[in-house]
Amino acid sequence: MNHPTGTHQEWLAARLELLEAEKDLTRRSDQLARRRRELPWVRIEKEYRFDTGQGNASLADLFRGRSQLLVYHFMFGQDYTAGCPSCSSIADGFNGFAVHLAHHDVMLWAVSRAPIAKLQAYQRRMGWTFPWASALGSDFNRDFNVSFTEEQRRLGTVEYNFRPSKPRAPQPQPETAPQSGAAAPTERPVGGAQASVPESNAAMSGVDVRTYAREAPGMSAFALQDGVLFHTYSTYARGLDVLWGMYQWLDRAPKGRNEGGVWLLHHDRYPEG
Repeated sequence: MNHPTGTHQEWLAARLELLEAEKDLTRRSDQLARRRRELPWVRIEKEYRFDTGQGNASLADLFRGRSQLLVYHFMFGQDYTAGCPSCSSIADGFNGFAVHLAHHDVMLWAVSRAPIAKLQAYQRRMGWTFPWASALGSDFNRDFNVSFTEEQRRLGTVEYNFRPSKPRAPQPQPETAPQSGAAAPTERPVGGAQASVPESNAAMSGVDVRTYAREAPGMSAFALQDGVLFHTYSTYARGLDVLWGMYQWLDRAPKGRNEGGVWLLHHDRYPEG
């Protein structure tokens, strides 16, 4: 790493200049947060049902007595053998702050299309306790544009992040040995250095890229007012960055995100040391 060096006085002058830019970003972020709250609420007319650890539930049931609900659309499809590593990295932070949200009139749930038994087994593996529901058999994921059918893919009618987006066809990759400690016996091996992030994530999720790409990440917010359900906000793709605690730390590390290739694994698959 060839980086310019300087005296403390030079660093302080540059840091104070950066501080003004950071304060401006904070002010603009506050303005955007206000604009999110000012979005019109859309009444939800459809009845959605979910499987949970406590049995079958409606969307209203997920509020558990609160007036606000945040849903993380977790990529864990019906055929996956493990959760998406990127979604898993985001969810690694949920345990700590879900309890604070719950005591501030906000419920946080993860929702995926995998059967509830598969979600619960993976949840135990990862040591998570936040509530997780299965939307299998429901239109919930498709209505919120985080699950796609083969027909949508074939016709190029996938809509993601509020715009049409045709998924990229997977490219063939040579067979390579898994990295040490990177894959459990029930998971497909992780691709080598030439593997793309989607290919690596698909392998760690136990499926091919096409199957992996039937799901997408996102988050949605809901309100319950006088017994009426409303959709208030959704975000996808890079809109999830601010919810990904790991990247907020990396953005402040000396080398930043420093992502020259595939590096992210499930937290229990890194080699020890």
